[in-house]
Amino acid sequence: MRAVLVPHAIDLAMPAAGSTLHQAAGRSMGTSWSARMLVPPHLDADIDAALQRELNEIVAQMSHWEEASLLSRYNRAPGGSWHALPPQFFDVIDFALQVHEDTAGAYDPAAGALVNLWGFGSSARHDQADFRAPGAHEVAARLARRAQATPQLDRAGRRLLQPGGAILDFSSIAKGYGVDRLGICLERLGVRHYLVEVGGELRGAGVKPGGEPWWVEIEGVPDGGAGPEAVIALHGLAIATSGDYRSYFDHGTQRASHTLDPRTGHPIANGVASCTVVAGTCMAADALSTALTVMGTQAGLAFADARGIAARYLVRNAGGLQEHLSTAWRELLQ
Repeated sequence: MRAVLVPHAIDLAMPAAGSTLHQAAGRSMGTSWSARMLVPPHLDADIDAALQRELNEIVAQMSHWEEASLLSRYNRAPGGSWHALPPQFFDVIDFALQVHEDTAGAYDPAAGALVNLWGFGSSARHDQADFRAPGAHEVAARLARRAQATPQLDRAGRRLLQPGGAILDFSSIAKGYGVDRLGICLERLGVRHYLVEVGGELRGAGVKPGGEPWWVEIEGVPDGGAGPEAVIALHGLAIATSGDYRSYFDHGTQRASHTLDPRTGHPIANGVASCTVVAGTCMAADALSTALTVMGTQAGLAFADARGIAARYLVRNAGGLQEHLSTAWRELLQ
């Protein structure tokens, strides 16, 4: 049996007569991106190039792989230095720090030192032959340094303080933000009906040819056996999934997932195989899916229900995968 999710609000506006289906695709952020859209007649713009430019700008600002990016320069900057932020970077760090506060540290955009320590950063990767998982004392030392290195955002001045040793990592939010920027770009060009995606995170608006919404399958767990199937109409909605199968290595008898708990300094060990969030923006869905994964089902569902977040957990157990749904997710079910 397949679950079907539909939005609460429907925009009845249809594509302009003569609109044509256009598809675009490319590479960015170490993954692929794609877009499907209904282009109004007489729209004179190089849509593909405009979409790629949006993502290129995000990479230039937020990539931890590019040494010249704003994020990398901030991470190397001396303590006490202030950094002026362009609009995109400001939007991301502003939201990320708010989620950090709301989740009491279960989500942390400044956990880059821990990410690097566990081999999920841009160097000393876990899949390299000489990688060694950190010991308890190394983890404790990184946590202690993180506690003394908290970035401070001057919202009025739109600048960020490097306190000394703060290491930002936007891996759990930049992709979702990139999806949003693709949508914003299309709307700026006059395209109102589209489905955009970066690395599996999606956002949709309007309808596809024939008037149907943009139906997409909700990501399952490829190594977890047959899980519950679900589809969603991405009509004014975005969706993102955090999963322990995305990147991991075997650490003794445990799976060391790329999803780290910033409070303990260790990979999650709560049985959560994946957490999917549906939200109005893909940036929110991306960050919150990671935060809820770290929090686990009990605390995560309580957090989601208190804030009206539509979330779906798939949890590993002896019998396969068990599904846990927030109240807002159940309300989307048709």
